[in-house]
Amino acid sequence: MNNPSIVYFTKDLSPKGLHKVYSRINGNITGKVAIKLHTGEKNGPNIIPSTWVKEFMAGEKELAGATIVETNTYYEGDRYTTEQHRETLKVNGWDFCPVDIMDEEGTVLLPIKGGKWMKEMSHGSHMLNYDSLLTLTHFKGHTMGGFGGSNKNIGIGCADGRIGKKWIHSKEGSDDMWSIAQDELMERISESTKATIDYFGKHNAYINVMRNMSVSCDCEGTDAMPVVTPNVGILGSLDILAVDKACVDIIYAMREDEHHDMVERIETRGGLRQLSYMKELGMGNDQYILVDLDNNEAHILPKDAVKNLKPFVSA
Repeated sequence: MNNPSIVYFTKDLSPKGLHKVYSRINGNITGKVAIKLHTGEKNGPNIIPSTWVKEFMAGEKELAGATIVETNTYYEGDRYTTEQHRETLKVNGWDFCPVDIMDEEGTVLLPIKGGKWMKEMSHGSHMLNYDSLLTLTHFKGHTMGGFGGSNKNIGIGCADGRIGKKWIHSKEGSDDMWSIAQDELMERISESTKATIDYFGKHNAYINVMRNMSVSCDCEGTDAMPVVTPNVGILGSLDILAVDKACVDIIYAMREDEHHDMVERIETRGGLRQLSYMKELGMGNDQYILVDLDNNEAHILPKDAVKNLKPFVSA
């Protein structure tokens, strides 16, 4: 069995909390840095606050000149075209630093090693302009993916809006743009992610913010379902599978009344297949040690011992 990966945790939902976690995983964030955020549809109530990100970036030497990166959407909405996307960025407060819509000037193909559905993924061409990728994710539910963690943020969010996202969501020749079945969709999302993280290699780091967790994605904007899941905190790792699995484990460790809606969303969409397929692709480790940065404690969490996470869930 591989040694467990390390996942860092703090209950501090603030720019200081982001720093506390990032400072443990930033060793290989060098050169020109891309920060992959889901910047949200107009006036979305649950996105990571742009004021947090502004303060966080200003306090980190590696991120002082970093660029937030996004791609246009596959569906028609507030971020479908580059012009619409840039207007939405202003509305949501993402105008304090450069934001690169990576597919604005075309696409690039990157290989998917070991993929069974796809052998390459179409990304925004500007991805090649960066040396490191910090994936900063608002962890929440997702209408199609069950949950949206770092895997979904990269897999959908770095695929370009016209080609890559179509390969993930649509069967060839189908008139239904959402025609890929559940398990296959989870697998295609993960394969897309693999192309990105393989490209950046050791220059990847992942932060998931468990706050304002609706069962809806931030792509639903003001139409998102109400938040019924308690806030938890911020988790970070150099292992994408470990950090996403830790977040899912925390959800499952909550009381029934706290996690019912989120668990139902995950399971009715087959969302756990994201985790098992990432493991099959060799993208990370589902065994991890959770390091509580608030109390300087480390907890080894066997695969099924989610009960040990309960002390970390906010009351």
